Amino acid sequence: MKKRCFAEYVLFFWVYAVIGWIYEVFLETCVYRWGFSNRGVLFGPWLPVYGFGAVVFLLLWYRLIKGKTVKRKLLMLPVIFLLTMATATLIELITSYLCEWVMGSWPWQTYADYAVNFQARIALSPSIRFGLGGVVFLYVIQPFLDRLAARMKDKTLYITAGVIVTVLAVDLVYTVFFR
Repeated sequence: MKKRCFAEYVLFFWVYAVIGWIYEVFLETCVYRWGFSNRGVLFGPWLPVYGFGAVVFLLLWYRLIKGKTVKRKLLMLPVIFLLTMATATLIELITSYLCEWVMGSWPWQTYADYAVNFQARIALSPSIRFGLGGVVFLYVIQPFLDRLAARMKDKTLYITAGVIVTVLAVDLVYTVFFR
């Protein structure tokens, strides 16, 4: 069972990394109108920080609502919002320091333009959006992904997870050594 659980988390990580990339590109092209660019630090259309954040949400907070009654889920909504907002903000802060250490800067230095920010690394407005996104992930998308993963045969899930890990590893090597 543990092998299957790990493979499911690989799948979830990848799905949320892709959703994060789509979200960032949407903001850049449709909201801010800066034009298209690959918003990730890797070559492919995925942002690992979103995948990592979503997996952290699943490990820490999903159990608070998974399998609960609708009433209980609704009562937990503000709590889940605050928990995912705080968790994502902390992950973003740590990631900014990691990116600066590895690459010399971090991709979202535009946070200096926000009225409420800390060293242009985190800001209130994106933190609120991350809390809303966490609610959507845990209340809407994850139950769908749980059902999808449950329908997958073990072999299909393991092959899919293996392909995802391989593609991400190749992308990481390409990015580090050839970009």
